Amino acid sequence: AAFTVLAAVGEDASLSCLLLETKDVQQVTWQKVLGNKERNIGSYSEYFGQTVNSDFKDKVQFTEAGLQKTSIVIRNVTEQDRGCYLCLFNTYPDGALTAETCLKVYGESQTVLQGFLLELDADHDVVSCSATGRPAPTVTLTVPQQNLSLSLYNTTRVSNSNGTVTVTTTALLRDTKSTDGFQMSCLALPLQGSTVLFRTGVNKGLVICFPPAQHPGLASSSTVADRWNKTSYFMKM
Repeated sequence: AAFTVLAAVGEDASLSCLLLETKDVQQVTWQKVLGNKERNIGSYSEYFGQTVNSDFKDKVQFTEAGLQKTSIVIRNVTEQDRGCYLCLFNTYPDGALTAETCLKVYGESQTVLQGFLLELDADHDVVSCSATGRPAPTVTLTVPQQNLSLSLYNTTRVSNSNGTVTVTTTALLRDTKSTDGFQMSCLALPLQGSTVLFRTGVNKGLVICFPPAQHPGLASSSTVADRWNKTSYFMKM
């Protein structure tokens, strides 16, 4: 599966490949996928060194040139730079070993959602949901059961170094004494009509993260990944 890199318009995007196997690599080549064709960006070999094709000289630079690991940077990213890129380790006698990285580009008017946190405090019946995006998403909590209700809403916003904003909505869940589990929904509404809905059955003390490995500050929780496997979600971008 292709690895995905996110970059905003005007930023630099770094793409890297690492060959884990010991092979006789003759040359490393970077290509951009254009429909059913590939266009050479540049290459590195011990004999010729690093070269960047003329069409990409003002756009792409090698930041690490080697036969086992290679990295390039795409300067001043534009919408035209979005798409998938290939790095080829040309080996003898096995031929080319290929890896794919796809660059997703977003502008100031788009929201890129990077993760959710849905957490229910076992002691205080406080539920919170977080979403990270650019610009700041609107985060709404709902509970469908008629015998349960949410009150005392509070929303906080934290600006991140990459230009995204993490929005956390917290509410007090009332009338939970009679139930150990229920349905809870977290809706994050970006601009341009795109929506992401996160819904799960919740037990007191449960912490749910989507995706587990990417949400800021939560990857260290040993129980997040296991609990995530027990949830269901629907995503529409």
